[in-house]
Amino acid sequence: MTTTLSQVAEQAGVSVSVASRSLNGHAKAYRISDETATRVKEAADMLGFRPSQTARSLRLKKTGLVGVVVPDLSNPFFASISQSIALSAEAEGYSVIVADSREQTEHEIRLLQQLEDRQVEALVVCPVGTESKHLQQINERGTPVVLADRTFPDCELLQVTSEHRVGAVTATRLLTTKGHRVIGVLQGLPGTLPNEQRLSGHAEALAEIGISFDQSLVMGNNFTETSGFESAMQLLADRPDVTALFAFSTPNAMGALRAAIKSERHVPQDLSVVAFDDSPYADLMNVPLTTVCQDVDGIGQLAADLVLRALTNSKGRKRKKRHDIKTQVIIRNSISSVKD
Repeated sequence: MTTTLSQVAEQAGVSVSVASRSLNGHAKAYRISDETATRVKEAADMLGFRPSQTARSLRLKKTGLVGVVVPDLSNPFFASISQSIALSAEAEGYSVIVADSREQTEHEIRLLQQLEDRQVEALVVCPVGTESKHLQQINERGTPVVLADRTFPDCELLQVTSEHRVGAVTATRLLTTKGHRVIGVLQGLPGTLPNEQRLSGHAEALAEIGISFDQSLVMGNNFTETSGFESAMQLLADRPDVTALFAFSTPNAMGALRAAIKSERHVPQDLSVVAFDDSPYADLMNVPLTTVCQDVDGIGQLAADLVLRALTNSKGRKRKKRHDIKTQVIIRNSISSVKD
């Protein structure tokens, strides 16, 4: 049977209010003697009383909860971001609830409503879709929202992402300097800012050597291994002149490597592959994968730092809205020069 505060008060010979104030650390503020406060604590210990954190949270309007919503926890990139946010928030005394929106806007909205109902103090969201209205409304209601990875142009929310365009320029240059001129692209989710910025960077690098961007060389509709496989199979069948593939995620690239095997194209001798994102799997594949590495820990840590600072930020204090974190290329064995 659960011990109540009334029982503690009765055991200590004090009122319920005195017992409550003594146990909540407010004895001095209410001029409760040290002797009385000690007697209350001893009574609580003897009876095994534990204050209700839920009730205390409701009184203080603080739950110590931070919500994290990502599109796909099976994707190593989003799993790593979630872990980084959680570690940073937990180090500051917060508990983290992680939810998977399954790349569905409607499900994302439902999850956010549920997290608001749980009275999370702040949210870090890797959003689905191209609209930020529902996220901005949450922020305006008083729950700070920080966007991670997938961001929106002209959005007033705090945002942390990678230099997607710069990373794509670097990756494409890596291929063009090795003689590749017909490069297939395995894109992620069309319309999302990371996807569009990577396409822009790819086109920019091609333009540097006088090659026009060819939309017919772009395939795919998601950041998954299945999308990468199906898109690569179609590209290699439709365009046998393709000598390289630029995958917009590690899962896309894993699908591309599977498609290369099925199409009897040897990587990197017959087909070079480079991927955006890096993961522990990239170095463990049969052909270690050349990647554009995003600073996943940096994104997660900064997102957590921004959202926790927003909880204590004084009104009117100006803050930088958007933070772009540098990428770097890790060269492994999946690319080579075009055969003469």
